[in-house]
Amino acid sequence: MDVVSRKEGGAFIIEILGRMDASTVNDFETECNKWLEDGEKQMLIDFAGLKYISSGGLRGILEVGKKLKNRGGALRLCQLDGMVQEVFEISGFTDIFPVFDTIEDALEEL
Repeated sequence: MDVVSRKEGGAFIIEILGRMDASTVNDFETECNKWLEDGEKQMLIDFAGLKYISSGGLRGILEVGKKLKNRGGALRLCQLDGMVQEVFEISGFTDIFPVFDTIEDALEEL
């Protein structure tokens, strides 16, 4: 799994590429924690490049979402597709976090 992050339009954007599971979720959490330590409160996760997510990956996303909420921030999900979208729907994550078709749509909601 690769994690790419950047600041854009009042939020930090995390792109996840490849597979997110128990063995790779620490890379995601480490990258998110860097931004949180810098005081960022708005996060978008871009799932366009994610091919697979396990329950360990979902746990990591939930943990980051809780941290953001506790700091008065919010987590938004973008570009869910295929099996990844199905996992998020079945697990109820689409009811917990706002989901957007594009990064631009999510940034407009800030």
